[in-house]
Amino acid sequence: MPKFAANITMMFNEVDFLDRFQAAANAGFKGVEYLFPYDYDAAELADELQRHGLTQVLHNLPAGDWTAGERGIASHPDRVDEFQDGVGKAIEYAQALNCPQVNCLAGIMPEGVSDADMDATLISNLTFAADRLKAAGIRLLIEPINTIDIPGFALNYPSQARDLIERVGSDNLFLQHDLYHMQIMQGDLARNIERNQDIIRHIQIADNPGRHEPGTGEINYPFLFKILDDMGYDGWIGCEYVPAAATSEGLDWIKPFM
Repeated sequence: MPKFAANITMMFNEVDFLDRFQAAANAGFKGVEYLFPYDYDAAELADELQRHGLTQVLHNLPAGDWTAGERGIASHPDRVDEFQDGVGKAIEYAQALNCPQVNCLAGIMPEGVSDADMDATLISNLTFAADRLKAAGIRLLIEPINTIDIPGFALNYPSQARDLIERVGSDNLFLQHDLYHMQIMQGDLARNIERNQDIIRHIQIADNPGRHEPGTGEINYPFLFKILDDMGYDGWIGCEYVPAAATSEGLDWIKPFM
């Protein structure tokens, strides 16, 4: 049976962020994930997790100025120091929250930088992060993202992620497999999961089109959940979707699996 984590960056927006931990627990979730913890004191977040019996499943490395449209800096040659400082900050939070893994957003391809320089920077940054996180007992993930939601994003396909993982050569770098992004980019989701099961350590879901909850679009999620069960996937599935209405009104899809 899949283990579902509520993404409380996107879900339960009817209440303030710190109240979403309780809202997720009340809805039956045992785990939570969110984009970034860095605007909050780690002890405050840890208290919310403990109080509501929740596992912190995932958060991202610092990704630049999100409100200004940045979506990661790992491929930016002029921001290596900032990236490395962000790795240290992510470790501090992940350890305080007992979070076993963090995701690195490759970022939008910087203008005026050659593909070779961007590629070399990304490899170097991933090598640095994988090593530092391994020493701290934390897993590093990378995530392909579709080119419609984030035009120009530097990583779009699992095959590219696999190539990066092989070139970095670390045993602490894995794939975060978001089925919404992959439906947009290439479909064939079942075989895509099976093809990449050796490197998948976290899965995220939303339906397409609209990025709403499962059951609102074209993806047959019950079929895919069975495939994950059959292949023995024991990781978390992050519900990274935008509810079509109030979050609680759209949770009928999950009841057979909770």
